[in-house]
Order: sequence, then C-alpha cells, then structure tokens
Amino acid sequence: MHYRKATIEDLDLLCEIRKRQLIHEGLDPVFSIDDELKAFFRKSFEDNTMIELLAVENEKIIATGAVVFYAYPPSYSNKTGMSAYITNMFTEPVYRGKGIATKILDMLVREVKSSGVTVIRLRASKFGMPVYKKYGFVEESDWLCIK
Repeated sequence: MHYRKATIEDLDLLCEIRKRQLIHEGLDPVFSIDDELKAFFRKSFEDNTMIELLAVENEKIIATGAVVFYAYPPSYSNKTGMSAYITNMFTEPVYRGKGIATKILDMLVREVKSSGVTVIRLRASKFGMPVYKKYGFVEESDWLCIK
C-alpha cells in the first residue's frame, strides 16, 4: 500500500468516493450532486485550497481524507485568520481497523502545520469519532448552525 496526493486527474474518482462516503454515513441520495462535486474539486485544485490524500492498494483507492483551507478575518485567537477543515475521511469497510485513517489524518495534520495554519476543525461521523478523539481532537460547543 502507498499514499499519494490526489490531482485534477482524479476528479471523477474523488466524486464517486465522496458520494459513497455520504451514503455510507446514512445520507439519502435524493438528487444528483455530480456537477457540484466536480466544480468544488476543480476549483479547490485550481486555487490550492484543498489537499486530498489517497491510500492505494493494488491500484485501488481504499481510503481517502482531505483538508480544506478557509480564510476568516484575523483575530486574537487566530492571528492569520486561516483555518483548516478536515473532510472526506473514508476508508472502505473491509480495510477499517488497520490504522489507515489514522495515518491519513496524521499526514493531513502535518500538511496543515507545515502551512502555518494553527486551527484545525472537523465534523465527525459515528465511524470517525473514535479515531479523531484518540488522535487528540476535542469537541467544541461554541458553534451554531441554521438551515
């Protein structure tokens, strides 16, 4: 097995993996998001706001994870205003429990730290929560959402 960064050539594959991840997490594919996913990934590659890592075994993608960089106004708690959001973490079920997600997470955190960004957030599924907590992520209670 080896790990590599995804490129624009992986666009269709990234879209398929993302949809499989969302369905696996319990979301119902009630409408197509193909065009939106392609546009997101294309723009992210073009403006270098995302790093997506792939775990590959026998030329098959068995796991993935990404970090997306966002700019917020600088503050006293975050001087640069830059924040990182870890997303798209997915390991094919037969490969779980082998440390692959933890390895990808560690590689992503290292990428973030080497970029100078000091704030890393993520939203965890029930499958990922134990991995993130074991790694050292803690829950925050100061975020609100409206839909």
